[in-house]
Amino acid sequence: MIKEYKEYLKDNPQGYWFRARLYGWGWTPATWQGWLVLAIWFALVLFFAFTIDENSPAREVAFTFILPVLLLTATLLRICYKKGERPRWQWGPSKEKK
Repeated sequence: MIKEYKEYLKDNPQGYWFRARLYGWGWTPATWQGWLVLAIWFALVLFFAFTIDENSPAREVAFTFILPVLLLTATLLRICYKKGERPRWQWGPSKEKK
């Protein structure tokens, strides 16, 4: 199955940063640019997670973690839509390519 996934990601003549997932709905990074975007998103989420502690009031948590993570996620989704192929539900490789 991993070999099948690698072949699917390598077949990328359009140069999409994110390909539609082979199983399910959504995207998976297909190029180094896609992986870089995902790594930056993850690093920023971790950064904002470390800004709160157990003594942080709810208002501080909302403005220093929840709001930035929502904005980061919206930005990530926008990049995925712009630089990726159209997401669709699929369960395995298409039949005509087998």
